[in-house]
Amino acid sequence: MQPAALIFDLDGTLLDSAPDIHAVSNAVLEQYGYAPLSFDQVRSFIGHGVPHLVDCLIKASGADPKDGLAERMIPDFNRIYEEAVTLTVPFPGVHAALETLRAAGHPLAICTNKPMGPARSTLGNFGLTPLFDTVIGGDSLPTRKPDPAPLRQALADLGGGPALYIGDSEVDAETAQRAALPFVLFTEGYRKTPVETLPHARAFSDFAVLPGIVAGWPWDAR
Repeated sequence: MQPAALIFDLDGTLLDSAPDIHAVSNAVLEQYGYAPLSFDQVRSFIGHGVPHLVDCLIKASGADPKDGLAERMIPDFNRIYEEAVTLTVPFPGVHAALETLRAAGHPLAICTNKPMGPARSTLGNFGLTPLFDTVIGGDSLPTRKPDPAPLRQALADLGGGPALYIGDSEVDAETAQRAALPFVLFTEGYRKTPVETLPHARAFSDFAVLPGIVAGWPWDAR
């Protein structure tokens, strides 16, 4: 049996990028004359892509969302976001797990709602780019997760075949379900609800165990 393709979410799954996203959010709010928001507030906005995050920033700041503010803020957010790598770190064990999976013959991909510019910047900053065969960002297609199209595109780029999706959030769980792919949940990311409420085939909190989980697939046959 050919090794399963493995498609990963990025923010909250491979990378702990919330501190950078928080800093970018407050920099943009300051630019427009609004007070900073707390880390926990901004962290709760992560996962649906930049347009959604900016809408949340505007609402949380009490600004009028009908005056075209989002359309002006989004380009400024993305400009700062593309260089925001100083506070981001990979979750422990990510490098080793990816290298092990790659060595075992698994095609690897990223499917993220993060725009392509910031996604490539962060992957490159941590030397992760060569490990992935394709990257689908939040602006790669007309739709973003939880629409299944980006996940399906990532799988198509890998040549199709059996695949698993690894992510951390409600958005990821819904995306996998809509794309009819088994979902492996990383429990230490940015989810807002308890693990047991999210549909998933397997869950893990330590990347050291991920290669073993993948090696045991297809689980129903065991």
